[in-house]
Amino acid sequence: MTTTHTAEDDARNANILIYVNGELVPRDQAKVSVYDSGFMLGDGMWEGMRLYDGVWAFFDDHMDRFFEACKAVSLDPGMDRAGFAAALAKTAAANGMTTDVHCRMMVTRGVKSKPFQHPSLSQSGPTTVIIMEHSRPAAALGDGITLATVPQVRGLPMAQDAKYNSHSKLNCVIACLQAEQAGADEGLMLDPHGFVNTTNACNFFIVRKGAVWTSTGDYCMNGVTRQKVIDLCRANDIPVFERNFSLVDAYGADEAFLTGTFGAQTPVASIDGKPIGTGDRPVMTQIRKLYKDLITSHVQQMTA
Repeated sequence: MTTTHTAEDDARNANILIYVNGELVPRDQAKVSVYDSGFMLGDGMWEGMRLYDGVWAFFDDHMDRFFEACKAVSLDPGMDRAGFAAALAKTAAANGMTTDVHCRMMVTRGVKSKPFQHPSLSQSGPTTVIIMEHSRPAAALGDGITLATVPQVRGLPMAQDAKYNSHSKLNCVIACLQAEQAGADEGLMLDPHGFVNTTNACNFFIVRKGAVWTSTGDYCMNGVTRQKVIDLCRANDIPVFERNFSLVDAYGADEAFLTGTFGAQTPVASIDGKPIGTGDRPVMTQIRKLYKDLITSHVQQMTA
């Protein structure tokens, strides 16, 4: 089975060093306490980032999202963005990593004094872990992945706002399981009103008659790549709409694709067993080229 995060095998990942609270630790020795808030309660925030030719793509956008989420849940991350930049650089250098690298940076509320919920029981300061892997999207992703509409929905913001990149991912895990049980690669999740929203892992776009549609953003993940695609469409005269749309619109689309930091733009081959379009993807192909050009320009700007 293929997912949007299916990567080519890379033997180097067996011996990576992982950043744990300032120390670089071999993969098989990287551990956190069973009393840690992240393990015990899913109480933490994370960011996924990608390294291109020595540059963490759109680092400031990711840090803006991360610090905003931490502030919203009163989580002291323990470092400013310069501190996290230094930690990322230290980890990449120790692993000899310069490009085609995916990073998951995680910060939890830290070790608890007792195994209970209240945040005041986390008194030791945050736990910070950075995992970097040599990671290239698998060639199979080019054929497109299959989606199944799942009963698990993207909920209302006052339940658990999808804009948090929180460690509490059970909602998405359930959607992923439901898709797998339906024989699909990933789950297509609806919003509380029954409109198409995201998958369990990525933001979702369709193309109809040359126009790009995505959800309103009211219930979806605050995706950095999602926003870059919207911005690129607007800057290059590709009609783009953030709107409510239903499964009927998605089934009848000419193209569909997902966005995320790992895969950038991943084509969708079918939804609920229904093939999407003819298999030709001219608009997504154009967007993919524009995005690659944006990355190249961004790297040149950051290294100038």
